[in-house]
Amino acid sequence: MSTMNGKAVLVTGGSRGMGAATALRLAREGADVAFTYVRNEERAREVAAAIEAAGRKALPLRADAADAGDAAGAVEWAADALGRLDVLVNNVGVGVLGPLESLSLADVDRVLAVNVRAAFLASQAAAGRMGSGGRIVTIGTCMTARVPGPGGTLYATSKSALVGLTKALARELGGRGITANIVHPGPVDTDMNPADGPYAQGQAAMTALGRFGAPEEVAAMVAFLAGPEGEYVTGAEFSVDGGHAA
Repeated sequence: MSTMNGKAVLVTGGSRGMGAATALRLAREGADVAFTYVRNEERAREVAAAIEAAGRKALPLRADAADAGDAAGAVEWAADALGRLDVLVNNVGVGVLGPLESLSLADVDRVLAVNVRAAFLASQAAAGRMGSGGRIVTIGTCMTARVPGPGGTLYATSKSALVGLTKALARELGGRGITANIVHPGPVDTDMNPADGPYAQGQAAMTALGRFGAPEEVAAMVAFLAGPEGEYVTGAEFSVDGGHAA
């Protein structure tokens, strides 16, 4: 059953992993989907073809979330190209893991630019293009609730900032009928963190279910929040983490 009914969506970082799964899920729900990517044009074409095979319009855009102009400009481009913007999914992110003392200023600047500033600027731009019923869904991490070991200070800091952003957006935009929520994935099987990778066994053991999640499981939660059944949900955090935080 189609629940998105021709809605216009932008998914940042939509050419792979959870972003690609989300873009395709929302297309299957009836949305036209714009999505950003940085380097892999071939992967972007594959995602676009899958969206079009679902009968919806696909608009891939090369944009670097580390660039402030691209972060906001992607929203304006998507809204112009699709004629409107109903849903923004702030999915793009980077992680630099390692001992606190090893992190450079360049590491700090890049992670905060991509994970925090880009989401802020995209949300700011989207708020200017959305009407009542608009949805902003941001992808966080299970590490906002539980950091299970050393090495994640910078990443956890950046993603925790998105919780504050989400709650503030909910308050600021609620009067206009726009919702804002955040989804916290646990270990998810992607090319950046494969379920058969060198650290996968330990990550899976930290979950209550003892396994990695699939990108489609995260996409399902995003689809709920973006769809009609999520209309009265805002300012909320949702863990799709297999019990990582339990």
